[in-house]
Amino acid sequence: MSENPEVLKCKQEIQELQKQLTELRGANDTSPLVDSTHGQGAEPIDMSNMSNRRVLKGLWGKIYALHWAEDSKHLVSASQDGKLVVWNGFSTNKVHSIPLRSQWVMTCAYSPSGNMVACGGLDNLCSIYKLPSSRESTNTAQKTFGELAQHEGYLSCCRFAGSDNEIITSSGDSTCILWDVENMAPKATFTDHSNDVMTLSVMDSNGTFVSGACDYTARLWDYRKKNGLVMTFVGNESDVNSVSFFPDGNAFATGSDDSTCRLFDVRASKQLGMYYNDKIVCGITSVAFSHSGRIVFAGYDDHAVYGWDVAKGTIACSLFSHDNRVSCLGVAPNGSALCTGSWDTLIRIWA
Repeated sequence: MSENPEVLKCKQEIQELQKQLTELRGANDTSPLVDSTHGQGAEPIDMSNMSNRRVLKGLWGKIYALHWAEDSKHLVSASQDGKLVVWNGFSTNKVHSIPLRSQWVMTCAYSPSGNMVACGGLDNLCSIYKLPSSRESTNTAQKTFGELAQHEGYLSCCRFAGSDNEIITSSGDSTCILWDVENMAPKATFTDHSNDVMTLSVMDSNGTFVSGACDYTARLWDYRKKNGLVMTFVGNESDVNSVSFFPDGNAFATGSDDSTCRLFDVRASKQLGMYYNDKIVCGITSVAFSHSGRIVFAGYDDHAVYGWDVAKGTIACSLFSHDNRVSCLGVAPNGSALCTGSWDTLIRIWA
């Protein structure tokens, strides 16, 4: 059966436009930022004093996700022992331990006020919990504040957007959803990805978020609009597992199964840097910027964490204390510490 001539003509036009965009963006110039600053201008960073300061123990399953609170003291973790745990990162104590209905949890998030946490996974739900205001036993039964149900696939990531009343979720059903938490209802659905959406990062200051997916792309969205796709970023050669906004929101990093971290500029709509080493051949699970944005930290399947110098394209630090896959990491909002979680059931805090 021959293809419709009009469809064929449209496909040819699309290919031609994509070729023009590639030429305008300079696709062959994969690291213009690194090329322009390597060996000049940017001073090298001394990170020799960075070491493992705390170890958070007591979990009995693989750690899949973690997220810092805005106070840069507390953090929440999700693991396959069926519990959502809130930690005091200074004392290493468990502040709250919330039993989950499903142990197959893949993501967790702390709300801006610190009064709520959220999680989700293979149950296709985003479950939200209110934290007790008084100091109660860590084993106190915790009731679900609400369950957000509309995704038709697993929940891969969730992040509160600006306040406790809005949260954005990404899913294996190829969509992201902005939710009204109080009314437990979706406010907008973002549908342009063609495969599982694995990750998202929110920039509250300008009402945008970026998502990464198994279609090898990262997409920038304006979540204040119902059809809010702003730009699609190509360059990764495999699944995009993690994205993280640069501190000022004008750029973001991706971590992919192609063993590279990439820096994309929102204003120029192009790739500015690619961070890789020929000796590293495993996938990247998570990325996060330092407080200044000079370092992008990346967690790898081979148990390692590397800090890449964004300006020079070189490894600024190497952290090797985990005994299994580094599944998640995050930098405290005030930049004081890096937290890493692993399938070895341990959470480590570095400073």
